[in-house]
Amino acid sequence: MTEVTEVTQGSDRNARTATTQRRTKETTIDASLAVDGTGAVDVSTGLPFFDHMVEQLGRHASFDLSVHAEGDLHVDAHHTVEDVGIVLGACLAEALGDKRGIRRFASMLLPLDEALIEVALDLSGRPFLAYGIEFAPDTAGLGTPPFDPQLAEEFWRAFATAGNLTLHIRRLEGKNTHHMLEAGFKGVARCLRDAVRIEGGGIPSTKGSL
Repeated sequence: MTEVTEVTQGSDRNARTATTQRRTKETTIDASLAVDGTGAVDVSTGLPFFDHMVEQLGRHASFDLSVHAEGDLHVDAHHTVEDVGIVLGACLAEALGDKRGIRRFASMLLPLDEALIEVALDLSGRPFLAYGIEFAPDTAGLGTPPFDPQLAEEFWRAFATAGNLTLHIRRLEGKNTHHMLEAGFKGVARCLRDAVRIEGGGIPSTKGSL
């Protein structure tokens, strides 16, 4: 189990913004997120391909997103990728607060050349990930240092768990590793953009809370 030495969070729920700092023996991460932003992104994790994916998440969700991460990449990229997912999910949950008035649900099909990815999500308060983009264990990494494509699932699991949301991502078509991963990030981003939209005044649940 990762030993967390320091975690601090802050939020302005009226403005739907949040900041998080996470310090462990494996990673140091500072992040901020504004739900009602313009898609301004500033991402640095030491993994250029992963930076590109997280940038897609912020830009296509129209979130203002800043992530600065330093991790033990000399050991493995897993810690950095997973912990960024934890931090971003926590930021989203903090920024949304009690989720009053949000649309809550969203789904879409997103094409990227030969790849076609299906995404559905529910800002449910119940963390769950169903992930259906599979790669052979010997699939080449992307970028330098290399990003193992299988780490995308670890990112989304951490994001869904910390963000308290239900997330389904499934490949319908696709051969190119880059295209499939990027379509997944863009699809989740576009669904988040729809799901966080304010369209009412109450909490969208018969339970009275999410």
